Amino acid sequence: MLRITVVLTLFLLAGCSSTPKGVDCPGEVATIYGQSMGQTQARIFDLVNAFTVTRDGVAVKSGTLHSSDRFQYVPSAVTPEGFTAQRLSDKQFRLINPYQNTMITWTCP
Repeated sequence: MLRITVVLTLFLLAGCSSTPKGVDCPGEVATIYGQSMGQTQARIFDLVNAFTVTRDGVAVKSGTLHSSDRFQYVPSAVTPEGFTAQRLSDKQFRLINPYQNTMITWTCP
């Protein structure tokens, strides 16, 4: 009886602690001024208050997104790499690289 309880407890804990599943999302690369530079693809891990973008084995974590008023201002953060990370909507995410004058906007299905 004790073994069944232990196994059941471990099974439940494993199910509750599963990692979030990423979604493959197409993205548009553009200059900060909006000139299109092409398309890209990445996997987005959405954690509601943060997100992670992975592509070709490289991951960029947004950190905690902040907005003083989500109805007027886009929730955003600065990554450790110096990029600006923004959540534009439930399905749209953006990374801005001011050093290379580029931004990538991903729209997830």
